[in-house]
Amino acid sequence: MAAAHAVSPLALPLPELGTVKGVSLGSVAAGIRYKERTDLMLMVFAPSTVAAGVFTRNRCPGAPIPWCQKALSHSPSARALLVNSGNANVFTGKAGDDAVHHCVTSLAEQLGCEPEEVFVASTGVIGEILPYQKIINALPKLIPSLHDDGWKEAARAIMTTDTFPKAARRDVMIGDVSVRIQGIAKGSGMIAPDMATMLAYIVTDATLPQSVLQALLSKGVGDSFNAITVDSDTSTSDMVMLFATGQAENPDITDAYDAKLSAFRRALDELMLELALKVIRDGEGATKLIKVVVTNAHDDDSARRIARAIADSPLVKTAIAGEDANWGRVVMAVGKSGAPADRDRLSIAIGDYWVARQGTVAPDFDNEAVTAYMKGQEIVITVDLDMGKGSAHLWSCDLTHGYIDINGSYRS
Repeated sequence: MAAAHAVSPLALPLPELGTVKGVSLGSVAAGIRYKERTDLMLMVFAPSTVAAGVFTRNRCPGAPIPWCQKALSHSPSARALLVNSGNANVFTGKAGDDAVHHCVTSLAEQLGCEPEEVFVASTGVIGEILPYQKIINALPKLIPSLHDDGWKEAARAIMTTDTFPKAARRDVMIGDVSVRIQGIAKGSGMIAPDMATMLAYIVTDATLPQSVLQALLSKGVGDSFNAITVDSDTSTSDMVMLFATGQAENPDITDAYDAKLSAFRRALDELMLELALKVIRDGEGATKLIKVVVTNAHDDDSARRIARAIADSPLVKTAIAGEDANWGRVVMAVGKSGAPADRDRLSIAIGDYWVARQGTVAPDFDNEAVTAYMKGQEIVITVDLDMGKGSAHLWSCDLTHGYIDINGSYRS
């Protein structure tokens, strides 16, 4: 197995986490791939819990994806979530489906619930048969390990090439009732969202119907998990799930845009963005966080296409890694996006410094100031198309030799 990699220089410590009424968590070492580290995580939910989910649109999904989609369509009820790391259970044919079936049915029997109330996920190497019997054998140890403050261990158990665990928490009011939202995520490479490109699990004790929960999640991923990219590769295994345990006696909510839910909606969006940015901060080999802002594009769709072209460009990303303010590469990325653009109306800023105006070098370009700015860990690139009212923003990271080191030895 490849050696562990140094913690990302952009890493953030785990925040202070609390408990969420109606969920308990456990983590154990099942020996699926890793030695002497936790690689299996279980959440068990109160019977009143409902679930919502968004899933990768990669056309070669792992076996857990269709199972979770089927389970959600069967019933909004959720009693358990089982996640393993080290093996993605992808491109494993009938063996992959059988592994999901055996894990789900075994856990459902031990918890006394329906198999469709059990959600599963796998993350790790693609194309290797999941040794599901190791998971089943670990359940008798895993279930007794459940406790309500097992969030930190759970965040570590789902890591693969991640260099630090990722979690976030918000406390907010619905009416005059305090509720909590708390979540964990994993992700480091194979990050280019076509839904959400990683695993993320968020739990709240709020009482909300599944329709509201799904609406909040589906909209919220647009400016968070779907607005990040590390390497332009959309993974096969990814999902974001949101669970509401129904333990808080908040006012009845039937509409995602109910005024009583406004603070909750903002808090959930903030939490999802925090988790998404932690994934980017742990981008494989990353040393700099990049924000790409596109303004005055023909429309929002055009702006998003241009932002993605810039954020995914290896030439832009390597220039930033080398602390080179090479805005010519940004111009190239704008042009290759295929979105409407006019070279002679294009302006580009790096940080607060305009380096190009209306298709040529900015008259007040300050090379020393821009060079000093490029040495920082957080870089903002702004592109003004001067064509309309469309706008978009994406977050990315630089591309260093560390990315090659990690992925060149991933299966060894």
